[in-house]
Amino acid sequence: MKHSHVFHLTRLRLAGLYAGTMGVILAVCGVVFYEAMTHSHFSELNHRIESVAGTLHDGLEASLQEPGRLEPVVQQFLPTLCVAQTDCANQLPTAHYLGVFQQEGYYIRFLDLSGRVLASAGQVPTALPQAVKTEPWQTLETSDGNRYRQISLVLKTTQQQPWGYMQVGRSLQDLDEHLVWVRVLLLIGLPIAMLVVVAASWWIAGQAMNPVSHSYRQMQQFTADAAHELRTPLAAIQATLESTLTPESTDTDAWDTLRTVERQTGRLSKLVQDLLLLSRMDLQALPVPRQLCTLNHVVSDLVEEFAALAIAADIALIADLPKDRSITVLGNEQQLYRLVANLMINAIQYTPAGGKVIIRLRHDDHHALIQVQDTGIGISLKDQSRIFDRFYRVSSDRSRQTGGAGLGLSIAQAIAQAHQGNIRVESQLETGSTFTVQLPLKQGD
Repeated sequence: MKHSHVFHLTRLRLAGLYAGTMGVILAVCGVVFYEAMTHSHFSELNHRIESVAGTLHDGLEASLQEPGRLEPVVQQFLPTLCVAQTDCANQLPTAHYLGVFQQEGYYIRFLDLSGRVLASAGQVPTALPQAVKTEPWQTLETSDGNRYRQISLVLKTTQQQPWGYMQVGRSLQDLDEHLVWVRVLLLIGLPIAMLVVVAASWWIAGQAMNPVSHSYRQMQQFTADAAHELRTPLAAIQATLESTLTPESTDTDAWDTLRTVERQTGRLSKLVQDLLLLSRMDLQALPVPRQLCTLNHVVSDLVEEFAALAIAADIALIADLPKDRSITVLGNEQQLYRLVANLMINAIQYTPAGGKVIIRLRHDDHHALIQVQDTGIGISLKDQSRIFDRFYRVSSDRSRQTGGAGLGLSIAQAIAQAHQGNIRVESQLETGSTFTVQLPLKQGD
């Protein structure tokens, strides 16, 4: 069906919008996470290198005498220091307070003012560039692709003359390997997460479309039911007129036709008024005046009004009202009158001869309770959830005989909800039904 295709396409677009939005969010979060982690690792590494270099710088400058000459005190600071053009293969490392250069990846180099390496310690890469740059921090890369993070500091003699340069660095190999694994996890995890997001988006879009689809089906059903109800009296009017508009018709036939048209027109007018009332209540365009309504008077008037109808149907109509108190609510008395009237008419119509209908008026701490109980045919459990639907009839044949269109309970429920109340039903087949209207009491009662 065309509407099914439209809903499917709408669901697809909605799911695509959800998935696209979440995809962008996940991608941005992944990039931000990667950049933040990289920045955090580099900041920590820079801090460690800077701390070691600063400590060594402050300790050495106080003992340097001549530019480019290593004093013996440097060897005391760094026992594993290897002077240039010296065989350091058999040099055994000893413990010292700057033992960081014994750790994997760290190194230190001393250069003279011309950039020539004077000595080094730690794991100094052989292909590392020796040129001294003006900026203190550098990220160097050797020919084999390994990267190093290095800081260069200027050393001065005790006479504040430039002595040379000290370079402290560390290999980035373990950090780069860690970042590679992070990138691999992101490249694998993000698509998997996107598949989950797509599936979740499709499910969420379906949940979001369910109320719309349900409302659409209700609207279609309502339109079909309304057209059917309007067609019946119109068909009767047309058939009556066609049978009358013949040469053999008499004045008596014409008067019978007019009376039939009058009855069907009245039925159409009532149906249109009921539909208009429900539409205005759906749009909340029907205001409920906040005036005091005494339910005792409303119920008493209705019992008196329907007494003749009950007698004609051989049904006992009983009113059970409180005698010591008036129960008052805020609302529209005319609408509340119609609410209870619809329930009473249904009770009388669906109760066989010899039965009874009881109207009770009660209250609790915060609500007024109006109960309409009958000993009628009852309502099955499956029908109880649908009796407030528009045009729904428990017994279609009997409803048509009594002229009902299936809107009475829908109107009653709409009026109750407009007064911040509700209606509930309790019923058993062949036993009877009890409709209970709950309305908020006026404050102070």
